[in-house]
Amino acid sequence: MRYVAVRLVVTVLLMFGVTVVTFTLTNLVPADPVQAALGEQAAANPEIVAKFRAEQGLDQPIPMQYLRYVGNIFQGDLGTSVQSHQPVAKELGAAFPATIELALAAIVFSAIIGIGLGLWAALKRRTLVDQVIRVVSLIGLSWPTFWLALVAYYLFFFLLGILPGSGRLEPASIPPPQVTGMYTIDALLAGDLWTFWDALRHLILPASVLALYTIGLLTRFSRSAVLEVMDMEYVKAARAKGLPRRTVVFGYILRGAFVPILTVLGLAFGSLLSGTVLVEQVYSWHGLGQYSFAAATKLDLPAIMGVGLIVGVVYIGLNFVVDLLYGVVDPRVRVA
Repeated sequence: MRYVAVRLVVTVLLMFGVTVVTFTLTNLVPADPVQAALGEQAAANPEIVAKFRAEQGLDQPIPMQYLRYVGNIFQGDLGTSVQSHQPVAKELGAAFPATIELALAAIVFSAIIGIGLGLWAALKRRTLVDQVIRVVSLIGLSWPTFWLALVAYYLFFFLLGILPGSGRLEPASIPPPQVTGMYTIDALLAGDLWTFWDALRHLILPASVLALYTIGLLTRFSRSAVLEVMDMEYVKAARAKGLPRRTVVFGYILRGAFVPILTVLGLAFGSLLSGTVLVEQVYSWHGLGQYSFAAATKLDLPAIMGVGLIVGVVYIGLNFVVDLLYGVVDPRVRVA
């Protein structure tokens, strides 16, 4: 409990730091938010500019602007988008579940394939299987995601026509009743299997493109972690007892290697959440990536700050969960 309490205090401090960094970097952008919001003609009118600055709090000193920003966050107010004139929190609430769904599918696919290949390569070290898996994982790490997204779009949608190319559902489909905002889960909760299959088909291509880099990363990292554990004394003792090979591999080797793998999984999931911009643009996936791209191109500062804040909070929350899971995976961590 003391460890959890300390981690909670650190998490709160980190979240406070995220607000400072987000606010500071956004205000250092070398552009005029007033002109971006009002346009050149309206920005030339001093009365309109003064009214806009007063409404947005831009006429106050920077420290006061920050205090106002933090106070609004505690009230669940992330500001109003200067382009859509809608609350940023409401727009993020609509976009974030789509990105969560995409990132979850990618990380589950990456974990199953990447950890499996890494374990297989380690058990077959210095063989042809090991060499092939290492080469394939290196290729996965080397391909640019935006290039792969375009190639996959052309190949599987335009050329072969076996997978949908854009959107989260077919144009004629009706989204399921919103519970989580993730169409696959909401369709299952509603018992609508046709919509679930439609949402799943649209999810396969962008999730696979996103997962390829993470698969390569997890494969190489899992191989190294498993090889390190395989030479430890407790593994040799388990083999000397004559335990079944499956028990030794999954109960001793993989469990001992899973703590560093879990760290990479947490960081990879956070990276997927914040790195979906290009993939969402290619596949017209209306999520956080596409929303942040539109906000950046239009210099929508409240929206940009909202995206930066939510991504930072997700990263911190994931690290907190991963720290708690260490003791669940490996009892030696609790003793330490």
